[in-house]
Amino acid sequence: MFESLTDRMSKALRNLRGVGKLSESNMSGALDDVRAALLSADVNFSVARDFIERVKVACLGREVLSSVSPGQMAVKIIHDELVKLLGGETAGLPRKRPLRIMLVGLHGSGKTTSAAKLARHLVRKEGAAKPVLVACDIYRPAAIDQLETLARAEGFACHADRGARDVSELAADGLEFARKNFADVVIFDTAGRLQIDPVLIEEIKRVRERVQPDEVLLVADAALGQEAANVAKHFHEAVRVTGIILTKLDGDARGGAALSMKSVTGAPIKFMGYGEKVENFDTFHPDRMAQRILGMGDVVTLVEKAQETIDEREAERLAEKMRRAEFDLEDFLTQLQQIKKMGPLGGIMKMLPGMGKFNVGEKEERQMKRTEAIIQSMTPQERRRPAILNGSRRARIARGSGTQVSDVNALLKQFEAMRKMMKMLRGGNGRELMRMMGGMGGGPGGKGGFPGLPF
Repeated sequence: MFESLTDRMSKALRNLRGVGKLSESNMSGALDDVRAALLSADVNFSVARDFIERVKVACLGREVLSSVSPGQMAVKIIHDELVKLLGGETAGLPRKRPLRIMLVGLHGSGKTTSAAKLARHLVRKEGAAKPVLVACDIYRPAAIDQLETLARAEGFACHADRGARDVSELAADGLEFARKNFADVVIFDTAGRLQIDPVLIEEIKRVRERVQPDEVLLVADAALGQEAANVAKHFHEAVRVTGIILTKLDGDARGGAALSMKSVTGAPIKFMGYGEKVENFDTFHPDRMAQRILGMGDVVTLVEKAQETIDEREAERLAEKMRRAEFDLEDFLTQLQQIKKMGPLGGIMKMLPGMGKFNVGEKEERQMKRTEAIIQSMTPQERRRPAILNGSRRARIARGSGTQVSDVNALLKQFEAMRKMMKMLRGGNGRELMRMMGGMGGGPGGKGGFPGLPF
């Protein structure tokens, strides 16, 4: 979601290259551009102004080390200030059990989905064993149905009462239900409104007083933009928000909410949601987000995702086959499927340093699916021995995968080039390998894709 901000930040900092000292004169234009970049991303005006002032104070008169350029030093200073703006250190939840968590927010912010996502996250990553979800939205039967469905899919208990009229009483009943079921985490999914009003505020105040939550987490849509800061401020004044869950980070929102909320409320962003699936949820790390904004990638998160989704023994087996140049299409299909588990290809690419500028979207995802369909339309013998794929077999595979014979031919050509690269790596023929890599890439038919990959 920070693509526009990242591009504008990069252009602003590019102007600093080549100067021997950071001074007010050579920083002025660049910082004006940084301010414009922040405002265009819907960062709150006062937050952007204060941020620029802090950067200016940190930069002015700073001597540039011989090993770095002024631009690099400015990036480091801006990075450090961004980390502070986003909350400084990663903020977690208390380790106490049972842990009571109350979710608040406007209608449509993603509270109900976030309740299930948070429960799953706590079970898988923070040692919780038995979460209970409490449906406190008595105005929307669909919200209760959704929470029950999500809870059932994950094997979590859910307390709901469609006949309830008093939300605070319902919440207290849910707490008692959780106690009887020996829950170690209780998550209260409260109702929202299209806008903040006295009825909503009084209701969540009563729930807070009744259940005495350890955490009150504001669920906020990243697309709120400038309004996000006002929403956060009102909820914080009403129920003392202890943390924020920022949702819909996979959208095309400009991202200013992430840069404004901590400054306005003092409450840290603790979690982020970035997709519709229940697994699309993670701890918010200010330093990693700052790196993404500045186009530095996020290798740590990428490695963590790989560790969570990729089978280590299978990865070792594939690596050994690649070293021996015995990698076949069956292996490649396995590799594609493991990559898919890590999330959208565009998101993965943005975590790699320097790759955020490459536009990887629906087109590349379709190419990846096409490649998978082609390989799945082959028999096991054909995957292991691509050499037997004559014209009639290729025509059958094209029909089975809904593609053209030219797509099948392009995939096989690319795959054969990959096998030659593996053999050269084994044989140490580096010069020939570099020559080949320069001519590779483009996916089936040479249309887009990534160098050296058949999609």
